Amino acid sequence: MLWLTLDQCQLLSQSPSTLILNGIPGLEDMHIWISFPFCSMYVMAMAGNCGLLYLIHHEDSLHRPMYYLLAMLSLTDLVMCSSAIPKALGIFWFHLTEIGFDECLVQMFFIHTFTGMESGVLMLMALDRYVAICYPLRYSTILTDPVIIRSGLATFLRGVLLVIPFTFLTKRLPYCRGNIIPHTYCDHMSVAKLSCGNITASAIYGLMVALLIGGFDILCITVSYTMILRAVVSLSSSDARQKAFSTCTAHISAIVFSYSPAFFSFFSHRFGHHTIPPSCHILVANIYLLLPPTMNPIVYGVKTKQIRDCVVRIFSGPKDSKS
Repeated sequence: MLWLTLDQCQLLSQSPSTLILNGIPGLEDMHIWISFPFCSMYVMAMAGNCGLLYLIHHEDSLHRPMYYLLAMLSLTDLVMCSSAIPKALGIFWFHLTEIGFDECLVQMFFIHTFTGMESGVLMLMALDRYVAICYPLRYSTILTDPVIIRSGLATFLRGVLLVIPFTFLTKRLPYCRGNIIPHTYCDHMSVAKLSCGNITASAIYGLMVALLIGGFDILCITVSYTMILRAVVSLSSSDARQKAFSTCTAHISAIVFSYSPAFFSFFSHRFGHHTIPPSCHILVANIYLLLPPTMNPIVYGVKTKQIRDCVVRIFSGPKDSKS
């Protein structure tokens, strides 16, 4: 009974028309309670990043390379969390668990492309801080607007070109293990594990992409901050050292918020899958998509004086005009 005929195998190997995303397995009874912090963080992420984009677009004082990169980060965060969280909330609130197979592949493409771009933009922001602190007199000539545009486009294209094979590798797999995905969104390996075929190529390619994107970006960030630290320490004035390093605190916070859940998810999948429950994996995977978009606008709004000044000027403008 365990053996299938050739016709049955061919029938089962066809891609399913729909898949079922069953949310967070083991915590189904708590879906409604989990949805409240998810929804709150998503609303904060949308409001905060849209507010940052508005400020950077309308304030001439923010038309500088650092803030153009921050605008890229905000736009990336908006797409990244919007690719997954509305569907997750639909699962939690309305039990809208069905998703078309092609729609699932599209969601997978956007999530993986823009998580890769998030990492790339953080790397570009580290290089921006390196140039600003180590070569302050040449900052405006090195980081021109065309350089920023080309760098952002290259980061986006890198994500697209590396993630597109995910969809083809997933599409060509034979599926005969049902259509239920224990997740809130279509992650590459979560979908691939439904296949009864050999997913070794998918697993190896996924690891290669993680190393090519994450490994390369972390290396660049590490080298940049090593050079920044050397330059800051060599300054004679303590006030100058504090001022120079304070320009990096917001970016360092953004790195922590982005890479901490990413590292936990990456290592727990490979080394802790027997000890860490699946519900924890899925919660962290969602936090990875929610935490950076929620916290980045707050951190940059609090830590960056130019943004604080623009916000104060906007809210105090009508009052000043009357006086």
